[in-house]
Amino acid sequence: MASLAWLLIPLFAAIGAAIWGSWAARDRTSGDISELAGYARFREVMGKAEQARVKADAHSGSDAV
Repeated sequence: MASLAWLLIPLFAAIGAAIWGSWAARDRTSGDISELAGYARFREVMGKAEQARVKADAHSGSDAV
């Protein structure tokens, strides 16, 4: 029974390697286009957040001390 357990270890390693190999070799055709679009959305949201922060700081009375 112990020898069967030792034979299962390389079997699981081979299955894991096959899964990882298929994942690493996947087709990534949409990579740059979707990444750049996501980055543009990120910059837009961060710009709006910065404007909101500046506007909130301008209207707060905390600087008058």
